[in-house]
Amino acid sequence: MDLFKVLEMISGLALFLYGMHVMSAGLEKSAGNRLKSILATMTSSTLRGFFLGLGVTTVIQSSSATTVMVVGFVNSGVMTLKQAIGVIFGANLGTSVTSWILSMSSIDGDALWIKMLKPSSFTPIIALIGIILLMFVKNAKKKDVGVILLGFAVLMFGMDTMSAAVSGLKEVPGFVRMFTLFENPIAGVLVGTILTAIIQSSSASVGILQALATTGSISYLACFPIIMGQNIGTCVTALISSVGATKNARRAALVHLIFNVCATLVELPLFYLVYYIFKPEIVNSAASPVGIAVVHTCFKLLALVFFLPMTNLLEKMTYKIVPEGKEAEKTELLDTRLLATPTVAVVRCKAVAMDMAKLSVTSLQTSLKLLDNYDAKVAEQIRAEENLVDMYEDKLGSYMVQLAAVDMTKNDSDETSKLLHVIGDFERISDHAVNIMESATEIYEKKVVFSEDAQRELSVMVNAVSEILDMTLKAFVDGDLDTAIMIEPLEQVVDLLREQLKKQHIMRLKQGVCTIELGFVHSDIINNLERISDHCSNIAGCILEMSHESMDMHSYLRNVKEGNAEEFNRRYEQFKVKYTV
Repeated sequence: MDLFKVLEMISGLALFLYGMHVMSAGLEKSAGNRLKSILATMTSSTLRGFFLGLGVTTVIQSSSATTVMVVGFVNSGVMTLKQAIGVIFGANLGTSVTSWILSMSSIDGDALWIKMLKPSSFTPIIALIGIILLMFVKNAKKKDVGVILLGFAVLMFGMDTMSAAVSGLKEVPGFVRMFTLFENPIAGVLVGTILTAIIQSSSASVGILQALATTGSISYLACFPIIMGQNIGTCVTALISSVGATKNARRAALVHLIFNVCATLVELPLFYLVYYIFKPEIVNSAASPVGIAVVHTCFKLLALVFFLPMTNLLEKMTYKIVPEGKEAEKTELLDTRLLATPTVAVVRCKAVAMDMAKLSVTSLQTSLKLLDNYDAKVAEQIRAEENLVDMYEDKLGSYMVQLAAVDMTKNDSDETSKLLHVIGDFERISDHAVNIMESATEIYEKKVVFSEDAQRELSVMVNAVSEILDMTLKAFVDGDLDTAIMIEPLEQVVDLLREQLKKQHIMRLKQGVCTIELGFVHSDIINNLERISDHCSNIAGCILEMSHESMDMHSYLRNVKEGNAEEFNRRYEQFKVKYTV
C-alpha cells in the first residue's frame, strides 16, 4: 500500500467521521419536538424506558449522546436510576441502525433497481438536494434537513473512499496476518475497545470495520470479538461525562459499562463454545458489511434477552461499586451535560422555570393572607422563599446565557428568549410578596386598623390580583392561550381599582375618617398589587407573542387599550362588574 493510498484512506476516514458528526447533530437538532414528546413519556417502567432509549437513539443516531443525556437527567434528579437503566438498554439497541445504513455500500447487482440502491448512485442526488436546501431555502427546518442530507452524503462518500483505499490490502500478506491475530478473543476485544474509546462512537468504529471488511480479508471469527470491544469502548463517553456528578449519575454511567462488559463475558465464551463444537463454515468465511451489521445487532439483542429481566441485579451491582455516603447529595438543578442537546436543555429550563413560577405565585398568595391573619413564622417563610426564587432566577439566567451560545432551532431559541423574560417577572412577583409581607408586619406591629370601607375595597383588589395570579400561573405552566388572553382585561380592571381606591382614600382623609399614617400603608399595598398585575400582564403578553409569531404584541395591546378589540371589551366589562367597589 503506497503513500497516496494511505492518504486516501485517512481522508476517507476524516470525511466519514465528519459526516457522521454532522448528520447526528442535524438529526438531534431537527428532532426537537419529537424529543420533547418522547421525553414526556418518562416512567418508572423499565420496558417503557427501554422504548424511550430506543426511540431517542434511533432519532439522533448516537447511543453516547443518549447516555450522556441520561447521566444529566439523573444528576438533575429528573430521572431515577431505575428509569435510567431501561433507557440505556434501549440506547444500546438503537445505535445498531447506523450499521445497517452503512451496509448499503456493499449492495451489488446488475439490475437497475439494485444499482439505484447503491450509495454511489443516490448520494450525489442527496448532496445536491441538501446543498439547495441549505443555501437557497430560508425556512430553518428545511435548512436542518439540508444539513442532515449533506452529512449523510459526506458520510457515505467517506465510506466509499475508505473502501476504495483499502481494497488493495487483500493482496498484502501483513494485513491478512494482522486480522488473523484479532481472531484471538482478547486481542479482538482490546482493539475494538481502544479504537471506539478514541473516536467515542461505536457506530463510527463499526463503520470503519465494515469498510475494512470490503477487502474480503476479515473473517467473522475476527469480527466478533472486535464488535464486542467496540460496544465496551462506547461507554467511555458516558463515564467521562459522569466525573464530578452525583453518585446516582455515576451509577447510570456504570450501568452502561456493566451491561456491555457482562454481555461480552457471557456471549464471547458462548460464541467460541458453539464454534468449537459445531465448526460452522460461515465463521471462517470473509465478513461482509451486511454480515457485520447482523452480528452487531444480534450481539445487542442477545444481551437484552439476558439482562432485561436482571434490571434489579444491575442496579444492586452499581450500588456495590458506588456505595451510598453518610450525607445526602444535592442534585444539580440544571446540568451542563444537557447543553450538548439544546432541545433537552430547553425542556429542563422550562421545568425549572415552572417550579420557580409556582413558588413565586404561592409565596405571593401566602403574603396576601397575612394582611388579615398575620403570622411571624409565615413571614419568615416568605423571606426564605424569596431567596429561593432569586436563586432560581440566577441559575436559570446563567444557564440560558450558556444555552443561547449553542446552535438551536428557531423554536428552541424563541422558547429560551421567552423564559429569560418570564423568569424576571416571576422574580419581581416574589419581591412584591416580601413588600406585602412587610406591610402586613407593619399593620400588625403598629396595631393599624383600616376603616370598614377601606378593608372592603382592599379585599376586592386583593381578590382580583389573586385571580390574575392564578390565571398567569395556569397560562404559563399549561401553555393555555385562552387563559393568557383573559389576563390583560383583568389587569386593566386592577389599574382602575388602584385609581378608585386612591380617590376613595383621599375622600376619607378629607372627612377625617382616615389618617396620614394609615394612608402610607394603604398606598404601599395597592401600589404593590397594581405592579403585580403589571408583571402578570408582561408574562401573558410574552406567552401570546411567542405562540403567535406573526402577532405584533405592542400593536395588539395598543388596540386593546384603545378599545378596538370587541372580545377584550366584553371580558373587561365582566371583570369590572365582578370586582366593583
